[in-house]
Amino acid sequence: MDSMGGAVSIVIYFIVIFGVFYFVGIRPQKKERKKQEEMLASMAIGDYVLTTSGFYGQIIDMTDDMVIVEFGNKNCRIPMKKGAIADVEKQGTQSAAK
Repeated sequence: MDSMGGAVSIVIYFIVIFGVFYFVGIRPQKKERKKQEEMLASMAIGDYVLTTSGFYGQIIDMTDDMVIVEFGNKNCRIPMKKGAIADVEKQGTQSAAK
């Protein structure tokens, strides 16, 4: 009987440890990913963006998975994946590039 009680307590410990990992690591990461996907889905032409490399620019064209961002003067237009966008400021709010 004693070995059965030890096995049950080990299983309970594993369940508790998995629960802690889920609520500390996995769940917040899923929430952050969902928030990022919603932000990228709400982007529109004319919005100001911050790229993951730290540059501010304005979206001038979009496709399904690519955006063309204009930086600084009108001659610096760079195509990039939507995943390279870290933050979006809507066109009506204060502009980050000015």
